[in-house]
Amino acid sequence: MPVQDMLFIQGAISADFIMRQIEKIQSESNPGAYSLFAGQVRPDVHEKGTVMGIDYTAYEKMAEHKAEELRSLITEKHNLTSVCIYHSIGFVKAGEISLVVITASKHRKAAIEGCSELVELIKTELPVWGREVYDDNQYKWKENNP
Repeated sequence: MPVQDMLFIQGAISADFIMRQIEKIQSESNPGAYSLFAGQVRPDVHEKGTVMGIDYTAYEKMAEHKAEELRSLITEKHNLTSVCIYHSIGFVKAGEISLVVITASKHRKAAIEGCSELVELIKTELPVWGREVYDDNQYKWKENNP
């Protein structure tokens, strides 16, 4: 049975959580390959200062619906056995993980290509917004660049 999750996580996503999800996929769908993307908040330096973290907000119901559309599209296109999306809500410090996408399939190429394509779609189409918070408490709404 495929594992299909879309879950908002309050704050950072831990490595332990990620490993538990992989174990869940392994036990429920027994794939041959996984691909995992973990997006981490970078301490970029801008004219406003150093990014200390990102404060994420979302239209959760709409985001869950859109994530389901994207997951269905990618699952069918790449013949995936499982697709999971985990995104942070609230403040995530620089150096912490805020987005995880896990894809699984019988073969590695499908898992890798599906994961990569899904990450790009999430970044451009999911109604989640991030406000970069700088070391002087100024902020700027983040713009995703493909």
